Amino acid sequence: MNYPLFIARRLSLSAGGKKKAPAVTVAVTAVALSVTVMLASVAIVLGFKQEIRDKVVGFNGHITLYVAPADQDDDNVISITPSLKKELSALTFVTDYSLQAAIPAILKTQSDFKGVYLKGLCGKTTTDFIESNLEEGEMADFSLPENKMKVVISRIAANQLGLKAGDKIDTYFISDDVRVRRLEIVGVFNSHFDQYDDVMVYGSLPLVQQLGQIGEDQGTYIQISTDDFDKIQDYTLQLQTALNTAVAEGRLFRLYRTDNVLNQGLGFFSWLSLLDTNVVVVLVLMMIVGCVTLVSGMLIIIIEKKRFIGIMKAMGAPTSKVSRIFVFLAVRIALWGLLIGNVVALGLLYVQEKTHMLPLDADSYYIDFVPVSISWVSIVLLNIGVMAVTYLVLILPSRFVSGISPAETMRYE
Repeated sequence: MNYPLFIARRLSLSAGGKKKAPAVTVAVTAVALSVTVMLASVAIVLGFKQEIRDKVVGFNGHITLYVAPADQDDDNVISITPSLKKELSALTFVTDYSLQAAIPAILKTQSDFKGVYLKGLCGKTTTDFIESNLEEGEMADFSLPENKMKVVISRIAANQLGLKAGDKIDTYFISDDVRVRRLEIVGVFNSHFDQYDDVMVYGSLPLVQQLGQIGEDQGTYIQISTDDFDKIQDYTLQLQTALNTAVAEGRLFRLYRTDNVLNQGLGFFSWLSLLDTNVVVVLVLMMIVGCVTLVSGMLIIIIEKKRFIGIMKAMGAPTSKVSRIFVFLAVRIALWGLLIGNVVALGLLYVQEKTHMLPLDADSYYIDFVPVSISWVSIVLLNIGVMAVTYLVLILPSRFVSGISPAETMRYE
């Protein structure tokens, strides 16, 4: 019979009466706070990574395909030919691809002007992303002819030029000659990514192709989405290899080069990698706080239960069994702390996920609220890890039981 566990489950943790002993209360509170902080740290970092990744992908896609110029005089216009479509469609990891084109432009009002790139909005990934960041107006279907002269501008451009949804703006395009188009602003977006928002305006792809004097199947690059962000580097290499093979075998007649979002957003992803270090530091510190408090609480409980220890030894219980009783008792306290910490943390994280009640400085963090991502795998692994570390740490203070003799405890008051 496993009587140490049986006794630990029924041993009172009160300091007299029904009130919990202060040492127990402090230990449970410390474990609960530590678990709450650890769960919140993991969820917030995962949320940051998800939000920043989605923003960078929204502007760049997963993989970008360019033409490889044969010489310095060759242009950078890419054509989405039937043979190229066939090669892209044959790759199982490619979920979507779209032709992209951008042209430099100048937005001019009576008192001010701003240089931007007008990008033809094409493809579900980018369209959905811009629409999710709209602050004003609506997203037009730029594939329709009646929306050819409409654009969506950023909040930065709107503030600098004093514009809003519904206004019209004279837009100058300079290449071999100067061309002017009066475009209607149907929406204002704000992604908080200033380096993109400051220069990007989205409109009709046919308009950009017309102004750039290229065909309807031509653009500056092809934006590709894949089925797994974590395999982008491998997918980029596979795509490049497949295209090179197609050229060598005569199925394609133009060399192409590839790039991906990990290279294009290197600064953002490097910043995110630093957050992993911060989380490790928080986890270690909170684990130390919880373990030290549990050990202190266990030593106090051992002192308070000194008479009980003496009686158990006098009845013939081995020291190892008595020590195990207090290990199980401390684990019982830790489980209460884990339960309370999980309930509090998950409750707060759920509210934050739904309401975004905690704000952030978007100028510093690219997001105007604290993002959270609740990963059940991370929660389970964290709880298992806390319990494992707690059990191992509690073995040491339980050894103090061996120094308590029955004769001494019988005289102890």
